[in-house]
Amino acid sequence: MKRLTVFFLALTACIALRAQFDIIPQPASISVDAKGRALPIDAHTPITELTNPKMTASEGYRITIGKQGITIEGSTDAGIFYGRQALRQVMADQPTSLPYAVIESAPRFAYRGMHLDICRHFFSKDVVKNYLDMMALHGMNTLHWHLSDDQGWRIEIKKWPRLTQVGAWRDRTVIGRNMGLYDHTMYGGFYTQKDIREIVQYAAERHITIIPEIDMPGHMVAAITAYPELGCTGGPYEVWPDWGVSEDILCAGNPRVYEFLGDVLDELMALFPSKIIHLGGDEAPKVRWKACPKCQQKMRDEHLQDEEQLQGYIVRQMEQLLSAHDRRLMGWDEIMYCDVPASSIIMNWRDWQGVEDPATRGFDVVRTPNSTLYFDHYQIPQGEWSNTLLFGGSTPLEKVYNYEPAPETLSPEERSHVLGVQANLWTEYIAYPELIEYQVLPRMAALAEVQWAEPAQKDYDRFLQRLPRLLRIYDEEGWHYCNKFNTPNEK
Repeated sequence: MKRLTVFFLALTACIALRAQFDIIPQPASISVDAKGRALPIDAHTPITELTNPKMTASEGYRITIGKQGITIEGSTDAGIFYGRQALRQVMADQPTSLPYAVIESAPRFAYRGMHLDICRHFFSKDVVKNYLDMMALHGMNTLHWHLSDDQGWRIEIKKWPRLTQVGAWRDRTVIGRNMGLYDHTMYGGFYTQKDIREIVQYAAERHITIIPEIDMPGHMVAAITAYPELGCTGGPYEVWPDWGVSEDILCAGNPRVYEFLGDVLDELMALFPSKIIHLGGDEAPKVRWKACPKCQQKMRDEHLQDEEQLQGYIVRQMEQLLSAHDRRLMGWDEIMYCDVPASSIIMNWRDWQGVEDPATRGFDVVRTPNSTLYFDHYQIPQGEWSNTLLFGGSTPLEKVYNYEPAPETLSPEERSHVLGVQANLWTEYIAYPELIEYQVLPRMAALAEVQWAEPAQKDYDRFLQRLPRLLRIYDEEGWHYCNKFNTPNEK
């Protein structure tokens, strides 16, 4: 009995020591020194960062706490950077000592993203940089940046200056959910190419790649307001003051449109080193094309059977341009019905009945289901609506945490097509930086666990026990976050 008691006490101590390293994303393994030795921690504790080519995971890290201090290892600078973020959490409790230990981790998915829409509401460079800082803390490596839409064009294109002179500004904005009431206030903004380079560099320093999105052929009202000849009717148009989907899209039968798109992509690729360029492709009504003589003639000339194939023609022309510059096309899941090249990456946002899984069709895919990973939805339980006007729907923290991007229902080959996962933040109802923070935190922490941890590692109750350490960092940074979620005692 005495031996059993000693063993139990030793086991309890080991669990307590391991708890000191319970961080988010959850490490793959934690080995604590069995002899109970500890390293005193103060401002002079040596921290060494080493590149270790023997480590196989390119973004993995190893933290060793021992007699000589703390060592962070990675096979790449990115791995060392993520180790630094993990150590930041370990130190959040301001410990006076840490047990000797080895902490190792590597991400499950290569693509770990967040999306930011700055078209419906525009945000400054500093707000975007703050968003990148939040991503970096959570081990995310891809920002999908939505730069053009009906409600505003947000990036300087030197060959087409009216895109920002005209297309970046709307004369009014709808009040509420398209009630027909407007504020009659000029609204807008854009980033110069100098701004873009600065933000891209800021992201690169945090090992984040920015994938730009120029949505086409729909969501282009701001562009055709600046250049009415790019639309089927010739206008007049106005930068759209409403939310939703406009029937006015680019004219697929106008050769000038292809010149425009080529110029835009040329300047975009010069600014963004990302190997992936997002061309949108979603929510493009074909009403104008059906009535447009130029579009109908284009279909006859190219032997296209319907307007969906006409959209595919546009996408293929742009894919050829991207491919010639060693770039890869990404688009929303609508494009997989437009006869796009098999090399296209599909971002599937529609997860309701009737939409095929792109992975089952052989496409590489990034998961971003609107039912689970749209962070413009409320994050409190259904029925407990806040006074803040948001898009609607409820996506609580636990629902995000339990999402599985590569379920066992897929074959091993199909699961290999799942490149990763991201959450989207659309800003129709998000006009303030504080609300950006509130909408993504702490759901970003739950998403990080999906992106890094294997399914067998995940446990929501343990996640909630680890979360306070991360919340302390949020407080240190002055970030706003939602604190309405179940604690382990409440579940």
